[in-house]
Amino acid sequence: MNSIGRGFDRSSSSIYPLLARTGGIRPPNRLRSRLALTLMDREEISRGLRAKLSLRSIARSLKRSASTISREVRRNGGRAQYRAAHSNTAAWNRAHRPKLCKLNGNAYLCREISAKLIRKWSPQQIAGWLMREHPDDESKRVSHETIYRSLFIQTRGVLKKELLAHLRATRAIRRSRHATLKRTGVGKFNDAISIRDSPAEVEDRAVPGH
Repeated sequence: MNSIGRGFDRSSSSIYPLLARTGGIRPPNRLRSRLALTLMDREEISRGLRAKLSLRSIARSLKRSASTISREVRRNGGRAQYRAAHSNTAAWNRAHRPKLCKLNGNAYLCREISAKLIRKWSPQQIAGWLMREHPDDESKRVSHETIYRSLFIQTRGVLKKELLAHLRATRAIRRSRHATLKRTGVGKFNDAISIRDSPAEVEDRAVPGH
């Protein structure tokens, strides 16, 4: 968070609330459906309405059904107030629906995961146990990443926030493995000497180990 803050000339305390919304997990990139109306389509609709063309005529020019054009115009202010840019932004915002988590509505998985987290099982151990217990029933299995996401992204509303306290590494948001190694110093050599400072006798390789 300090590195991100320096990039925006902000303190880490102003970065944290933004990351906390998704539990420190990068949200997936949003993609517009290939069947949805594009901004260019909406520009054509706006031009057609200004030219007082019928909705059926506009639909034919766009190779769309008349009902599609009618709904588009009706939900965005009607003939008099329809604007392409505003309608395109509104459609993008309306389509922003969170994807349902696999744990949502699955009482068995929520119960078993909660019980094992309280017993200090790690999400990896829980995922492995579920795989062994239900090798032929995918509805009763879940990956460790889904468990982490359900804990850190509280808007999913499937696992209680209090269960975070039972993770072995207690923290408020998810951190990458690389960030954890950097923080703890794991993977670094203590008192390391640069290869450029090696003594000259290593070049002839006369001594075993050089």
